[in-house]
Amino acid sequence: TVSMAERPHSILDSELFGYEKGAFTGADSTKQGYFERADGGTLFLDELSHIPLDDQSKLLRVLQSRTFERVGGRKEIKVDVRIISATSENIQDSEIRDKLHFLDPLYFRLEKYIITVPPLRERKEEIPLLVKYYLNHLSTQKEVIIDEKCYDLLKDYDWPGNVRQLFGMVERAYINAYDED
Repeated sequence: TVSMAERPHSILDSELFGYEKGAFTGADSTKQGYFERADGGTLFLDELSHIPLDDQSKLLRVLQSRTFERVGGRKEIKVDVRIISATSENIQDSEIRDKLHFLDPLYFRLEKYIITVPPLRERKEEIPLLVKYYLNHLSTQKEVIIDEKCYDLLKDYDWPGNVRQLFGMVERAYINAYDED
């Protein structure tokens, strides 16, 4: 998984495609990027709408030709990678793509199968399941039991930050409830 929003744009190129020794200051050895490491498998690109324009063209090249070059390299590297991508922006809308400077050819290359996940406020029946899942992830030693009234309160909220906001709230509550300091 590669989150485009969490990576500084200045290093995204070298993280996606790798780099050759000596390509830049600090490149003491050759490093494989995410595409090379995912060869024969699947690479999940999260928050794709945040990818810089230069890297969009390179990503489009990989999708079309299945080849790329490492930063500082001249050798074409061939890969067979399935891409799954996600974004919180509605890049299906051409006006939004224009506003985000998202390349139409890249969108059309990626749009083969679109799965739209409604916001959490439209699927509140999933909140108890999501809370239990995340609490289980947080706590490997304690069983946490939530009162039904708590679930009702959680379902009454609109969750503008969707599942990430819900998980953040669950983690804060867990830390406050089980802080051992």
